[in-house]
Amino acid sequence: MYSPQQLLQKVNAHLEHLDYLHEPENLYLPVRYALSMGGKRLRPVLTLMAYNLFRDDVDAILDPACAIEVYHNFTLLHDDLMDRADMRRGKPTVHRRWNDNTAILSGDVMLSLAMSYMTHLDDAHLRPAMDTFIRTSIEIGEGQQLDMDFEQRDDVTEAEYIEMIRLKTSVLLGCSMRVGALLGGASAADADSLYKAGEQMGLAFQLHDDYLDVYGDPKTFGKKVGGDILCNKKTFLYVKAIQLADDARRSELQRWFATTDTSAAFAETKIAAVTRLYTDLGLPHICHTSEDAFYRQAHAHLADVSVPDEAKGVLRAYFGSLMERTV
Repeated sequence: MYSPQQLLQKVNAHLEHLDYLHEPENLYLPVRYALSMGGKRLRPVLTLMAYNLFRDDVDAILDPACAIEVYHNFTLLHDDLMDRADMRRGKPTVHRRWNDNTAILSGDVMLSLAMSYMTHLDDAHLRPAMDTFIRTSIEIGEGQQLDMDFEQRDDVTEAEYIEMIRLKTSVLLGCSMRVGALLGGASAADADSLYKAGEQMGLAFQLHDDYLDVYGDPKTFGKKVGGDILCNKKTFLYVKAIQLADDARRSELQRWFATTDTSAAFAETKIAAVTRLYTDLGLPHICHTSEDAFYRQAHAHLADVSVPDEAKGVLRAYFGSLMERTV
């Protein structure tokens, strides 16, 4: 079995040598810029890890694995634009470094490139892999729309929020693992179990991201801490705070999230006030408890995969590392 670090090195090397720098330069340079920012490469690594449960020749599927990473970065370009985010992985976002139109067009090209790389498969595997990939891309669009809709609502429930992040974030982790399993020759049952493991891990991952957005270290987080608060995002912490707060605190929180002032002085005041409310309501502990519940479900689905238990040890440890991250 390959280690996650070995697989990450393979992914980074493959991305570096993909042919995606053409003319016009101003269309393709942002693509290279976005992919050069690094990151955990979580999705292609999970694709390769799922494949490696059944086969050893992981180099054979680097194109489809990297297709998922290119697609993921396409969603980030558009997500940053919609959120008016300034930073991504410690660097200016594409729409800030270039402009809005470039972010849209370069993102569109990344989507097409991702689809192209995913087709680099033999006929036996092409249809099931593409069916999974396309269905996932549709679901991510649905999740993004829900996320934007929630910004205009004060009555988002916990169940609605979990479904939104399942669509926006978790299904791509599930897709990554299903594609890897299918390409490795896994049974339908094993591919389904790995999809569910990735999906549940994705829910835990997003809740941890919600936590880090408020309580992360600005030096390591890579984005502005409190960015979701400034964008009035209805994250897990907000939804639970509305559910648990008394009338006075609920009204205060809703007032903060009704403001649109983005001046630097006001932003810091807003972040501090909302963070205090979250802390007073015990949201850090509640968030960690919910993360752990999804994390345990991910392990339960992984246990259902019919390969020797020792073969799943690397993937099990990798899941654990994702819950200890600070970025």
